[in-house]
Amino acid sequence: IMKLVLAIHKYYFMHQLKIFAELTRLNRPTGLMLLSWPCSRGLAYAYTVNQDLNLFIYYLILFFFGSVLMRSAGCIFNDIVDKDFDKKVKRTKTRPIAAGKITIRHSLIYVLILCIFALLILLQFNFFTIILGMSSMILAFSYPFMKRITYWPQLFLGVTFNWGIVMAWVAINNNITMEIIILYLSAIFWTLGYDTIYGTQDISDDEIIGLKSTSIKFKKNIKQFVTISYFITILALITLFYDSIKLDVSSLFIFLFISSLIYQIIIFKKNKPASCLQSFKLNNYSGLFLFLGICFNNI
Repeated sequence: IMKLVLAIHKYYFMHQLKIFAELTRLNRPTGLMLLSWPCSRGLAYAYTVNQDLNLFIYYLILFFFGSVLMRSAGCIFNDIVDKDFDKKVKRTKTRPIAAGKITIRHSLIYVLILCIFALLILLQFNFFTIILGMSSMILAFSYPFMKRITYWPQLFLGVTFNWGIVMAWVAINNNITMEIIILYLSAIFWTLGYDTIYGTQDISDDEIIGLKSTSIKFKKNIKQFVTISYFITILALITLFYDSIKLDVSSLFIFLFISSLIYQIIIFKKNKPASCLQSFKLNNYSGLFLFLGICFNNI
């Protein structure tokens, strides 16, 4: 009997763990890394001013786990808000809340626990960073409503998803400079581009249920729109690093970052969702390339 009880308990635990992973998208880490790379980028750029390697590594770990927690909480809250819409979209109808695998109450408890742990991490930083971190929660929990009221939810996501760049800089330097604002703006347009590509998968379903996106707004000229977004990203980076561009490892990684954006534009096709997803996922490598480019620029 004891073995049976233990077996049932283990099955229940594994089943709940699977639901939690689906709910928080931990089983799909691309989105997590796209939230984490901006934080890492901000820290790497801050290292040019304050070259404390131990502090850099410590904050890199804190920001990574903070990203995991906040992204997980954001995904759950997004699914709670969008549960009725998700049921009508082929790509999202199997999500735990939409499919009835978990209750709203249970999901909200997860959100609360994740936010408490995220707050404990945030309290490790200076007061300025804590204020910025608290304000980012307002942005994060407002995002799910943007697709109902504007065709620019991807722009709002860019503002939200890349807030970590400014937070990371402030955590080390306790100020805000024009250089970090330029890096932040570059990242906003990067997100605007890649999330427009991602949203292209759902154009037909979103139009039917009345949701808005830049993918729908610019569907007749979607490649041109993504190209313009990525061009602004690249232009901002060149403005920031033009004094450092030379034949070295740092410039090589920045070149790889730029090349990866161009490659995404070439391969994604509006009428082929698989190509949009493939292009979107490449941004994980794009984020890595730029992070390494900034790191090597400090050597």
